[in-house]
Amino acid sequence: MANVSPETARATRLAGGKRMATVRKDIDPNASYSLEDAVELIKERAKAKFDETIEIAMNLGVDPKHADQLVRGVCVLPNGSGRTARVAVFARGAKAEEAQAAGADIVGAEDLVQEVQNGNINFDRCIATPDMMGLVGRLGKVLGPRGLMPNPRVGTVTMDVGEAVKAAKGGAIEFRVEKAGIIHGGIGKASFSKEALVENIRAYVDAVVKAKPAGAKGQYVKRVSISSTMGPGIKLDAASVLPAAAS
Repeated sequence: MANVSPETARATRLAGGKRMATVRKDIDPNASYSLEDAVELIKERAKAKFDETIEIAMNLGVDPKHADQLVRGVCVLPNGSGRTARVAVFARGAKAEEAQAAGADIVGAEDLVQEVQNGNINFDRCIATPDMMGLVGRLGKVLGPRGLMPNPRVGTVTMDVGEAVKAAKGGAIEFRVEKAGIIHGGIGKASFSKEALVENIRAYVDAVVKAKPAGAKGQYVKRVSISSTMGPGIKLDAASVLPAAAS
């Protein structure tokens, strides 16, 4: 990396500080906004030279250290994520052909296992037929930490590989709670319409609420916020985003 002069580094910091001051203007960090107002504020402030991702973060009243409080699932965003997922499928024979016909980017069996073991992971979603899990299980230490391990709970271990591939290509995204009880994910792009983002956010929140584990006690959804890649976080008023039964 080329050396940067102290003057250039200082100018960069000042520019970044001014930009953040601009995007935070008129946003009360202690206030909770309605979903529609928050999306409007986020879109107005997404001024980067690229199409910023709109992200959601949910603080949940769970302790992931306990198996009965794990939260994991899949959400099909009604308007897609704005990102084209590369999908790999572990399958043989007719199921491999079905996956290819549905638009899978990579299809294989032992050969694909070897590729992954060699560190060649050129995909964002991973699907497998049940008969392949004996092989795929060997990849747990590689795929698991990346959140790519196929799992029947989220529909990525299935005989219906065609539909699974289409869902992954069409906006299905997985979510999984992290150590601090937080779930986050990208739910669209700044270029999406306000209405499309609102629909996607409602679908995501609804999916997380439906995935509430049996061991969760007390308040399940504690806080919800949204942000853009380069913008500030904005807290949402729970009543404006949670399903009626959960608010």
